[in-house]
Amino acid sequence: MLKPIQQFPPDMRKTVRYVLTDIDDTLTIDGRLPAAALAAMERLEAAGKQVIPITGRPAGWCDHIARMWPVAAVVGENGAFYYRYGRARRKMQRSYFKTADARAADRGRLDEVKAKILAEVPGCAVSADQAFREADLAIDFCEDVPRLSAEKVDRIVQIFEAAGAQAKVSSIHVNGWFGAYDKLTMTQRLFRDVFEEDLEAIRTQVVFAGDSPNDQPMFAFFPHAVGVANVREFAERMADLPTWITKQEGGFGFAELVEVLLA
Repeated sequence: MLKPIQQFPPDMRKTVRYVLTDIDDTLTIDGRLPAAALAAMERLEAAGKQVIPITGRPAGWCDHIARMWPVAAVVGENGAFYYRYGRARRKMQRSYFKTADARAADRGRLDEVKAKILAEVPGCAVSADQAFREADLAIDFCEDVPRLSAEKVDRIVQIFEAAGAQAKVSSIHVNGWFGAYDKLTMTQRLFRDVFEEDLEAIRTQVVFAGDSPNDQPMFAFFPHAVGVANVREFAERMADLPTWITKQEGGFGFAELVEVLLA
């Protein structure tokens, strides 16, 4: 049962050191980043809590996010890499799950999958941000195209998996890739490499906010996982749900979460 975020125990709020968050429909709403969400991230930073987006969005976006948002790092393409920008040295740290050669080889295989998906699932499209991706293929089912049925989304997943790829459904895309990683595995690497932390040992000091099926590894791992209100749209399609839920949707739900944490 999802518990209202307002019931988050005050003694537990004080122990939270890291706030991890999905982006699409968690920080954003109706495709835009509201000022309330950005301000909430700034408030967390000012309070000494590290903010780290964990997203399916592409490398090109993540470079911008790491540089220009009030964040400590970013995990992108559902765990293909993490980026961390050192402002003092003006240097970007990049770590990938696979080598550049392996990613290039995967691209050829994903091109074959792409052709099959576009031929067999009318109405879908390659995502508008595909040109900025390093490791995966993103198929748009509602961002820039009319929303596809659940059956068509499931068919996209089936085609990826039949080719031996992983496939995860976000609120806007089906992302597919070759490799045994997801949002959680790269987040664990980030914490080891950058923060010198064992994520297993400190997971009660971490809050994760999300909204859709590709967030399930994070929902399952973190006892203080939070769903913004629109997570209910996917509840029947998920085996792992967050513990807490906000009253508001998207970025306004994230701002609500931060208000509770910093109360």
